Amino acid sequence: MDLHQHVLVVPCPAQGHVIPLIKLAYNLAYHGIKVTFANSEFIEAKILAAMSDADKQQCPVRLVTYSDGLESHPDQRYGQGLMDSLKKVMPDNIEKLIKQINHSDNREPITCVITDLTVGWTLEVAGKMGLKQVGVWPAGPACLALSLQIPQLIKTGVIDENGSPIKKELIRLSKEVLVLDSSELMWSIPGNPTAQKFLFDISLDIKQASENASIILCNTFDELDSSSCSLIPNILPIGPLPAIKNLNPSIGTFSSQDSTCLDWLDKQPSNSVIYIAFGSTTVLNQKQFNELALGLELSGHSFLWVVRPNIVNGSSPEYPDGFLERTAGRGRIVEWAPQEKFHNKSSICDMWKVGLSLKADEDGIISRHEIKTKIDGLLNDDGIRTNALKLMEDAKKSVNEGGSSYENFNSLIKYLKA
Repeated sequence: MDLHQHVLVVPCPAQGHVIPLIKLAYNLAYHGIKVTFANSEFIEAKILAAMSDADKQQCPVRLVTYSDGLESHPDQRYGQGLMDSLKKVMPDNIEKLIKQINHSDNREPITCVITDLTVGWTLEVAGKMGLKQVGVWPAGPACLALSLQIPQLIKTGVIDENGSPIKKELIRLSKEVLVLDSSELMWSIPGNPTAQKFLFDISLDIKQASENASIILCNTFDELDSSSCSLIPNILPIGPLPAIKNLNPSIGTFSSQDSTCLDWLDKQPSNSVIYIAFGSTTVLNQKQFNELALGLELSGHSFLWVVRPNIVNGSSPEYPDGFLERTAGRGRIVEWAPQEKFHNKSSICDMWKVGLSLKADEDGIISRHEIKTKIDGLLNDDGIRTNALKLMEDAKKSVNEGGSSYENFNSLIKYLKA
């Protein structure tokens, strides 16, 4: 153990952010870096409840907590309420936390803060305290590249100060990066200007945090996203973060994770199951949920569907009459499944060509017939299968000795130990 390097890792308190950062923390610890992992008190309680005693004893990182400021308003721990509170109280609380750690552990004080860029204002705290500042972007790099281009998009009249497109046109960030539709930017929520402004402001905060970071870690690899990565100064692709044999897959999980679905999957014929998941924050309306369910039924294929309890307008969904009974023999529905994701539609469908996009009707709803058609096309396309297998092999090479991500991770360790 290097006695002079101590890293504080700070994720955004959401499921899809905690898991990749805890995996990063484990990897750092196994490379000789002392790691402290900071969660909100609310999230920490969920994580500890999901950990076995053996997990807790074998955990190579120290878990600490800070207040999210919402103890008296627990109903606001989602979406805008959470982010507004974090932006207000998190910088001071993280600074206090670092001072407490350094006071109690003065032989090995914090030397670097590694922060999820979604809560990147903590990097300003690190800078003020003279610590190294490393950002982590847990999504696809194209989204981050877009955030960095916001001032230019405003200056050229593509979007206004609230992120709304001034005119419908295609956006090309560079000659190598795919064209984006100005009406489908990552913060776009047509018909809901308040929610859109909220997401747009987060994108602006992410841009500012990126400029404060000396290194930006991204869970991708050069061969997959080189064109997008080239637009981001100081980015270091280190993914896909290699699994560690000592790392229980449930570590960092605070939604109920159903690992038995893996046994069910193993019993299904090869390449026969459709997997449906929308991450930890996406919200559907009841009509769209119904169309998705009926589209899966109409396809006739087996499916594994991750349905969060709050996926329909923040509440539990109601399934179409008879749906569960009619699909019981070929469908499996779980609250949370072991999964890794951080890719967006344009990359999956247009750049890597391993998926098909869904088109909404004039009411903004993706119909059951559209879903069935695309499922049929997905499973019958040999090109998609070939491309997916190639990406899998490229990913394995990147994290093996001599691979791009392997070498980049070693560069990170050298930077932290310098």
